[in-house]
Amino acid sequence: MATAPAHPAPEPQPAVPYGTPDAPRIAVRGEAHLEVDPEIARVGITVAARGRDRRSALDDLTRRNATVLDLVKSYGEAVERLETGAFSITPELTRHGRGERVRTYHGTVRITVELSDFTALGELTTRLADLDLTRVDGPWWALRPQSPAHRQARQQAVREAVQRAREYAEALGTSLTALVELADIGAESAQPSPPGAPRMRSMAAYGAPAQQDAPVPLDLEPERQHVHAQVNARFTMAPPRL
Repeated sequence: MATAPAHPAPEPQPAVPYGTPDAPRIAVRGEAHLEVDPEIARVGITVAARGRDRRSALDDLTRRNATVLDLVKSYGEAVERLETGAFSITPELTRHGRGERVRTYHGTVRITVELSDFTALGELTTRLADLDLTRVDGPWWALRPQSPAHRQARQQAVREAVQRAREYAEALGTSLTALVELADIGAESAQPSPPGAPRMRSMAAYGAPAQQDAPVPLDLEPERQHVHAQVNARFTMAPPRL
């Protein structure tokens, strides 16, 4: 007895990008903008030295660099990160007659300091700026990569997308049935804005006690940070009665 050939299983149909009359789709964008206090402050330090010969310039640079590092480390837990970057010893040439001679040597060391305790920031930057041949740049305010503000912005963007899609569905007299797609289209970024945090106070408790002739600490205002998140979302909804 002959048997009927087995029918092949039906191939899956590709998804319809714009939905169907029985399952219309809604595509929306959700955005969130937060303004929060900074969590860290970065300061750039350039230590310079010079000497008539290479060895004297190097010895002077080593001494000045050690002075800066000791000062920064004296602030203890207020300093979250301390890194040494580029180092250089460069001869400065001068012409005498037909030849060239080394007039002097210049040395530099670049250091980056990251502080999480802003009460010490004004005093530290002022004491650093008071050192000879020492340049201070900053501060640059920022959030940590794992800051809760980033998560809060992403979650708020998702909620905003859901709320917007519901409003569209309600305008058609229907409701959402399922989430089809959720895409993160923009990573949050911290941008400086006008100052808005409490004023800083001077703390002499960190490190060595303040000297009588020490400069008055800078009064620095932390810059508020803007956190931005965006998502694209697609939902299906029950067929509306048009």
